[in-house]
Amino acid sequence: MTVSSNIRPARFRPVTRVGCVNRIASLLIVFATVGPLSAQDDNSNPDTLRDDVLEWIDELDADAAAIRQAAERSLIEAGAETLSWLPEPDDPRLSPEAADRIRRIVEVLRKQQAAREVADIRIDLGDVSNLGEALEAISRDSGVEFECNSDRTQPVDPVATPLTFWHAIDLVLDQAELDINFYGGDRETLMLTPRDEDRPDRVGAAVYAGIYRIEPTSVTARRILRQPNLSGLNVSMEIAWEPRITPIGLTIPVDQIAVTLDSGQRLQSQASSETIDVATASDIAFSEFYLPLELPAAKASKIQRIGGVIQALLPGRRKRFTVPLVGTPDAVSIDAMTVKRLDVRPNGPLHEVRLSITIENADRALESHRQWLMDNEIFLVAPDDTRVDHLGFQVFRQTTEELGIGYLFDVGDDPTGYRLKYLSPTAVIRNEVPFVLQDIPLP
Repeated sequence: MTVSSNIRPARFRPVTRVGCVNRIASLLIVFATVGPLSAQDDNSNPDTLRDDVLEWIDELDADAAAIRQAAERSLIEAGAETLSWLPEPDDPRLSPEAADRIRRIVEVLRKQQAAREVADIRIDLGDVSNLGEALEAISRDSGVEFECNSDRTQPVDPVATPLTFWHAIDLVLDQAELDINFYGGDRETLMLTPRDEDRPDRVGAAVYAGIYRIEPTSVTARRILRQPNLSGLNVSMEIAWEPRITPIGLTIPVDQIAVTLDSGQRLQSQASSETIDVATASDIAFSEFYLPLELPAAKASKIQRIGGVIQALLPGRRKRFTVPLVGTPDAVSIDAMTVKRLDVRPNGPLHEVRLSITIENADRALESHRQWLMDNEIFLVAPDDTRVDHLGFQVFRQTTEELGIGYLFDVGDDPTGYRLKYLSPTAVIRNEVPFVLQDIPLP
């Protein structure tokens, strides 16, 4: 997609390239709150924008420093759409200073692009009148589908103000007296079921923080008479996230948990580690955890406030890698991720396809939180275009920037003509959002 400038014909001419900007930017590990995304994101004339971009690229080598600085600023303000026209930083036609500016520009624009991909979405329920229309509106704005056997003609009130994903769902389900069975859905579908008779309204029971929905589900107190120091209070929580984004390494720092009772007492955490780790899975959009607290000493009827922070790495949009099992190319790079075919070898009646998946500057994405790579969709396309799923895998190598995985496939005697398809996020965004829960009854 990268195109070189042709403002000065002797220096730059447009060059078409397959794929995204190859290896320009490292895998982005950035904070989700990165400020304004772009001053010109919805430029209505792509040809005009392209001409402007090519001119600004040329001005990165202008004689006057003020012009060079203004060109860099203009390219950043033009937004991530300009990435397809930027040259590689190692383009020999760029001066060293212009190459450095291109690197900075690409880094900023990739941060903006990635932050947009994981930003919490807004749902417009302004024109709905019944359950069916409300679910269609949520699907339209989020891409999430619903499995629902209830009467879709039952009335649902419209809402004038756009809502976050979970707030919109909760408002609709409260009116339809429905709930969610997370185990019955998948990455793209939520199963709706009739609500238990005593279940409180979802809106009043939960709080919303970024892409998350947090709901306390139980409070348990225990008093150990022989070992009083083991007495305590556990607050169990359910945390859900938008199904399109599965958090990586979801944690709650213990030192940022603050709990206050209506009696004024502040409860300390009894967690034995520095963080509370929350397990996540790509096919289930929720998890459960609990806060271990000290047993209240003074008389209290409720927890007045629980405050904390949710930290995670959020994967950006998934992109598809295609690598043939025989021949070239043996590697494909998109953004800072490279999928390379190392070997295709017989393994009994099957064939083992060994892959190297590398990520530049992977931060924590390939440490203990590498399961997200193994959860990615991978399959072969046979010469007759039929799909062949893998029959198992094993990890044979792991470093800070590389994961080696061997997948078993049944391709008969000859793997020629088979193409490997691997679908993976190519950006991971560091995300941190605060949350506050209030008025939780004590046992």
